[in-house]
Amino acid sequence: MAGFKALKGQGHFPTLFMAFLYFDMSFMVWTMLGPLSTEIAEALAAHGEIITAGQKATLLSLPILSGAILRIVLGFGVDKLGAKMTALIAQAIVIASLLLAYFKGGDITYDQLLIVALGLGFAGASFAVALPQAGQWYPPKLQGVVLGIAGAGNIGVVLDFLFAPKIAELWGWESVFGVGAIMAIAVFIAYMFLAKNAPESVYKARPKKVSDYLKLLRDKDTWWFNLFYAISFGGFVGFAGYMKVYLMNTYQADMSAFGLNVLDEPNVKVIAGYFGALTIFAGAVLRPVGGNIADKIGGVKALYFFYGAVAVLAAILALLDLPFFVAISVLFFIMANLGMANGAVFQLVPQRFGKDIGIMTGIVGCAGGLGGTALIKTLGWSKGAFDGYMAGFLIFAAVVLVAIAGLSFVKTRWRTTWGVNAGGMI
Repeated sequence: MAGFKALKGQGHFPTLFMAFLYFDMSFMVWTMLGPLSTEIAEALAAHGEIITAGQKATLLSLPILSGAILRIVLGFGVDKLGAKMTALIAQAIVIASLLLAYFKGGDITYDQLLIVALGLGFAGASFAVALPQAGQWYPPKLQGVVLGIAGAGNIGVVLDFLFAPKIAELWGWESVFGVGAIMAIAVFIAYMFLAKNAPESVYKARPKKVSDYLKLLRDKDTWWFNLFYAISFGGFVGFAGYMKVYLMNTYQADMSAFGLNVLDEPNVKVIAGYFGALTIFAGAVLRPVGGNIADKIGGVKALYFFYGAVAVLAAILALLDLPFFVAISVLFFIMANLGMANGAVFQLVPQRFGKDIGIMTGIVGCAGGLGGTALIKTLGWSKGAFDGYMAGFLIFAAVVLVAIAGLSFVKTRWRTTWGVNAGGMI
């Protein structure tokens, strides 16, 4: 595509690649608890610590929640310390958290797992570092594809679902954290040598005060972007984090039969990982495609298409008793459109807030994480209250419709004010 070809001779490719790799590794470890939720619960039960469904939901949502809040902190760090130093500090904390889980192993307690979950939040917060570091090197007209490439690092969650349950089956759940630590250390070293902050001739840093954050929070466009990203990224990460629980609760018999008859794989938890990876892959890999589409037709028009598809598909999932493979197909397309919507939102953000991209990436990224936390809690509430997920999916579809109405409300103002001189399609 033309957008990708236009990158040739522009920016700094090693930094763009390392931003992608750093975010990929970070996203992988950030969501690691999701595909291991069943194994960890069984391990805790084996030494007498039974956790409730509510405790499991808390454990799964805590990295998402802490990652959301820490995105603001790391966004502030990008402006104060530079993207590279901020990333190295965050990566060091993540590595320490992974090693804690690995060395504690089967003796770990639920409370210690909560500490690990908090530390993994620094991996989720990497979004507030990787995207501005990549974007600072490139002109406005390429922001959609550049930030889409960097943001496609969220494919790391696919690796979780593909390999974590199998590794846990072979060598124990704690070994997954050991493998994650080794990979994180390797990326840390590569990043230290290859990634560079953009020079002042390309991007001039403007360190901000707390009052500058408050000023941006008083801007109504900040809250519109918060809403849009809470739905697109929040939907993606929320579904990803809860996917295994949903599949195990709803389609365990179907997955078990498929495994025995086709894959000769008796462990249904591994089968759930495979199907989870399939659905999540679409959203992860199509993020740069969404950014590129937004570069071509404008971010607002692209979001109309992506959000509209998500609303319809979520309603279908809620209202119809779908056969297993039809449900997997619907989830696949939901995740695909959410992933492309992520790219479209961040085609718009740097055009509106180019001088404050570090802070805005943190603020909007925080909203995305909070959206994911809310979705996990909503689905868990729906299951607990009604023994099903209809209410949860309908609530999500309704919120998406609110976002579509919001696009209609702001599009004319955006295109006739800041969009006139933004440098890209609105």
